[in-house]
Amino acid sequence: MGKVTEKAKPVALICGISGQDGAYLSKLLIEQGYRVVGTSRDAQMGHFENLDRVGIRDSVELASMATNDFRSVVQVLSRFEPQEIYHLAGQSSVGLSFEQPVETLESISLSTLNLLESIRFLGHPTRFYSAGSSECFGDTGGLPADESTPFKPRSPYAVAKAAAFWQVANYREAYGLHACSGILFNHESPLRPERFVTQKIVKSACRIAAGSQETLRLGNLDIHRDWGWAPDYVEAMFLMLQQNSPQDYVIATGETHALKDFVAGTFQALGLDWQDHVVSNPDLMRPSDLRLSRANPIKAHKNLNWQATKRMTDVILAMVAQAQLSLPMH
Repeated sequence: MGKVTEKAKPVALICGISGQDGAYLSKLLIEQGYRVVGTSRDAQMGHFENLDRVGIRDSVELASMATNDFRSVVQVLSRFEPQEIYHLAGQSSVGLSFEQPVETLESISLSTLNLLESIRFLGHPTRFYSAGSSECFGDTGGLPADESTPFKPRSPYAVAKAAAFWQVANYREAYGLHACSGILFNHESPLRPERFVTQKIVKSACRIAAGSQETLRLGNLDIHRDWGWAPDYVEAMFLMLQQNSPQDYVIATGETHALKDFVAGTFQALGLDWQDHVVSNPDLMRPSDLRLSRANPIKAHKNLNWQATKRMTDVILAMVAQAQLSLPMH
């Protein structure tokens, strides 16, 4: 049997390839035998350190595409004719969305619409995955959210993600597109930038353990989240697009912990007492924030045979181990 040529490989297009999920998903798809094309607003000038960090930089093709420009999207989709598109791009910070609501809505909602409309316009048999967010649920009163839980978004980011979710559902129902959303709860890894609170905690704790005299300043320590492991979650994305019927799925561990527990676990892993090094700063509180986030991922387990392999403590240990390796040597 002859070797599969580059031309014969299925093509997967990843929008947002430079981020945490984009890098892990690219690695997974390459291992599955795909030709992976990643898009960036400017592929010549983009930062792709995460692809280097997972060891696949030379195995990925890069193309420039502005997802807020319909013509740009159509041109790239025409050129590569992907069998699968994973839309992971867009402004990814809840906190930043309060400062940049217009950019957030455009980068998430308009880009999703342009991709869906381009797929419909071109008529290729393309399967589409859109990165949804647990932030769409808002406050569920402590009840675990599943696929039938109504959305009550509490931030510009969540509003944009909710709009994108309904666009996907509309194109699936109105035009028969094989399109679905993964409603992902928090998922972390060493590839997270430090503006995400988990990485901020881990990096700061590692520096303190190495002798830094800094104090870690955080916002509300009593928020509760479901924290999982990013490589697990990209596997769920892939599995969603392999199903015969496109459906939306909640992806989570099913376990919720306070941010205080994440902080305590991180410092404990380094032999420290977090209370000696951490303060809660009211200036870091958001205009509105979810107090409690809970998930029920049973549908993904039943339909996709997917479940999280790592829980919060495992995630902390993996992130701490990697952060320690990257500390500058004295």
